[in-house]
Amino acid sequence: MTSSTLAADFGGSATAGLKSTTAAKPDRRMFHSRLIGALFLLGFVFYGTGFGLVSSVTGAPGFMSTIASHQMTLAIGAILMLLPIITDVWRAVVFFPILGEHGRSTALTYLAAQIVSVSMFFVGVVSLLLIVPLGQLAADAAGSDVAWAAAMGTLMVQSNEIAYQIAQLSLVFGSLSLWFYGLRVGLIPRAFAAFALVGYVVHLTGVVAELLGFHIGSMLLIPGALFEVALPFWLFFKGFNASAYGKAAE
Repeated sequence: MTSSTLAADFGGSATAGLKSTTAAKPDRRMFHSRLIGALFLLGFVFYGTGFGLVSSVTGAPGFMSTIASHQMTLAIGAILMLLPIITDVWRAVVFFPILGEHGRSTALTYLAAQIVSVSMFFVGVVSLLLIVPLGQLAADAAGSDVAWAAAMGTLMVQSNEIAYQIAQLSLVFGSLSLWFYGLRVGLIPRAFAAFALVGYVVHLTGVVAELLGFHIGSMLLIPGALFEVALPFWLFFKGFNASAYGKAAE
């Protein structure tokens, strides 16, 4: 075999290896992108469905008097509200290979924020589940004991609301860190990332207002929620920007 043949074979192998590496990168990028998008959507579906079921029980006037006949609905809703513990933490973990070494501190900040957030979800759901035994006490009690059980049931609902707001407070700080980094490296279109930052700042204002007793959080949640709904669809079809993904992952 001549040296030119060896060179050709070696060059062909190197070219094939380069092509396979190049082909693998987009596959990995789109896999991570679609996984993040799916986890965003699943978290929304789980918590939203669970909250709807729980609210259908706790939102009724005098709900403690009928809790025995609706405890299954309440329990299923509460369990669904717990499932974001899996999706949100998993989502934060998946960001590690996306952000790479240069974004390691951002990934750790986002992971820590998600852990605090889902821990508060857990506290809130435990409060909701305590309504079931309180309802049984109310059914067996009479007079002032009934009023006491009803007051405690209302307190458990309010405890879940406060835990939710604290969870959102942690989530906002983690998301601001994440998308500020995403804006700098161009992980998604910069205008999209800038909209995310504005949305989360507005959401932060709403969370603080809710904790201070001003009930405007639902309205101020809208920009951030729009971003988190639009982002998964962008990731499904476009994915994280290829050039930025390469920079972040190196």
